[in-house]
Amino acid sequence: MRDLEIALDHRPGALAEMGEALGRAGVSVEGGGVFVTPEGGVAHFLFDDAAAARRALEAAGIRVVADREVLVGRLRQDVPGQLGLLARQMANAGVNIEVQYSDHDHQLVLVVDDLARGTAVSSAWRRAAEPRRP
Repeated sequence: MRDLEIALDHRPGALAEMGEALGRAGVSVEGGGVFVTPEGGVAHFLFDDAAAARRALEAAGIRVVADREVLVGRLRQDVPGQLGLLARQMANAGVNIEVQYSDHDHQLVLVVDDLARGTAVSSAWRRAAEPRRP
């Protein structure tokens, strides 16, 4: 899974055009979101086939700003404060979380500035969350 950062015009129809271009190419979005900044629209979407998504978007004249590997994990929904705990562990390891969203399977998706350190924190988080065996 990869995150594509996509620049969208801040106007009606920009997201529709993006979705239509992906649909014509048979590319599904697996998670993500769109935000408006003073500079325009910024989308972060998760794809199984980021290369196909990039080709479809660029063919439609839509600019892909970045293509990055992501960390995907699951928070315990029955325990409040999970996001804060994981984010604190990332921060303590010197990892900056640049983008956070959920995929369609209710998993946490993180784009981080240091993938190696982020992966180490994420792996430790998963191990700690696993049930203890007698």
